[in-house]
Amino acid sequence: MTDEPLVLGIETSCDETGVGIVRGTTLLADAVASSVDEHARFGGVVPEVASRAHLEAMVPTIERALKEAGVSAKDLDGIAVTAGPGLAGALLVGVSAAKTYAYALGKPLYGVNHLASHICVDQLEHGPLPEPTMALLVSGGHSSLLLSSDITSDVRPMGATIDDAAGEAFDKIARVLNLGFPGGPVIDRYAREGDPSAIAFPRGLTGPRDPAYDFSFSGLKTAVARWIEAKRAAGEEVPVRDVAASFQEAVVDVLTRKAVRACRDQGVDHLMIGGGVAANSRLRVLAQERCEAAGIRLRVPRPKLCTDNGAMVAALGAEMVARNRSASDWDLSADSSLPVTDPHVPGRAHDHDHDHVHEVSKDNLYS
Repeated sequence: MTDEPLVLGIETSCDETGVGIVRGTTLLADAVASSVDEHARFGGVVPEVASRAHLEAMVPTIERALKEAGVSAKDLDGIAVTAGPGLAGALLVGVSAAKTYAYALGKPLYGVNHLASHICVDQLEHGPLPEPTMALLVSGGHSSLLLSSDITSDVRPMGATIDDAAGEAFDKIARVLNLGFPGGPVIDRYAREGDPSAIAFPRGLTGPRDPAYDFSFSGLKTAVARWIEAKRAAGEEVPVRDVAASFQEAVVDVLTRKAVRACRDQGVDHLMIGGGVAANSRLRVLAQERCEAAGIRLRVPRPKLCTDNGAMVAALGAEMVARNRSASDWDLSADSSLPVTDPHVPGRAHDHDHDHVHEVSKDNLYS
């Protein structure tokens, strides 16, 4: 146990200030400060509001995580932080905090990829990732199929959304139905009491000539909105629960169908689902049914680990340390469009053996 790396992870890509601490693949602390209520009245995340909320929450959340884990900051083996993708201002708050703590503690700094972190977090739930692993990541900003043979160095995109991400579509339909923000949890709740076959909403990009692994939810979103508008224009009551269930079924049908097809085509017998939409109850049930039928093992972290959190960043950081990956340089910056093919942002001198850390470790600045 003592040989496993102890890493603190910081996540600020959107509206959650997440700080996690892991030892190897064991979760010790997962502290989150959310600013979702501050965005609700706008119907979506406001970048400047998110950045300011991160500034206010950062130090208290780090202190809460250290206390929860029962460890001292000086005992850490590294600091990991989401370097991208995400909201530029929000990312900068996290990166600045991570650099400050790493420099003051004399610890290596690891700028990691948000999407790769969503995959790696499953190690905290189900143990080491199989290699290769097929991952379906679905959230407010991403709908992606990714194939990883090494989560620290090799993540290949198989397919992605060409317009609205799945989570974004949930938010927009919830707004049309006047259900509030965020849309994912509330539509899931209403859908449980509705009929998923009540309305035949379209399944985007599922034709024989369409891209096999790409997603499109813009057409679905428009079709649902127009259906609702037509009902209201005719003076009829909108069956909210049936609309929610039918819309949700259209989304998860496409997601699971394409994910299972990708596994079959690539000869991969494991499917990992992550991201905020992975908390959706119907997605979990349908994915389990289709994976069992196809002989594929499904791995889905518990809902709290699916949404943005610091634990996933710490998990990937710990993997970087365990596999002796190069630390990031002190001039690490946020990259709002960091490609998933870059699981982390290594230093320019890959063989420096963390010299930049040794320079400050003689005089610990942290108290």
